Amino acid sequence: MLKNVNPLLTGDLLAILSDMGHGDEVVITDANFPADAVAQRLVRLPVSATDVLDAVLSVIPLDDFVDAPSAAMDAPERPAIYTDFQSAMDASEGRSVGLELIDRFEFYDRAKAAYAVIATGERRLYANIILKKGVLRA
Repeated sequence: MLKNVNPLLTGDLLAILSDMGHGDEVVITDANFPADAVAQRLVRLPVSATDVLDAVLSVIPLDDFVDAPSAAMDAPERPAIYTDFQSAMDASEGRSVGLELIDRFEFYDRAKAAYAVIATGERRLYANIILKKGVLRA
């Protein structure tokens, strides 16, 4: 165990997040997402997407060079979990973070190109989010 590190951040996941560079993307998916089919690097965590999001945001900054350093699937009605995603990002960054809503197939394409995919056990629908890694400032 490490002090002050979220226990969901396994050694493998910490290495992946550390190896990501500025502009690389990580995808957090729900249990319904075809993660195996799209992932270049896949980590499975059988917990909620919001718990994983909190853990990831505890160690990586979001890109502040773009208007929306996060993206979610556009749904027929805005899923309640998007409010949870927004709150977690805003709290982590200390600012309002843009969340872009994109078409399902565009989301799949970006997931295929992402540095890594974290497949969760989340059962709420549309609980998928892409995060673009930023930089740590001096």
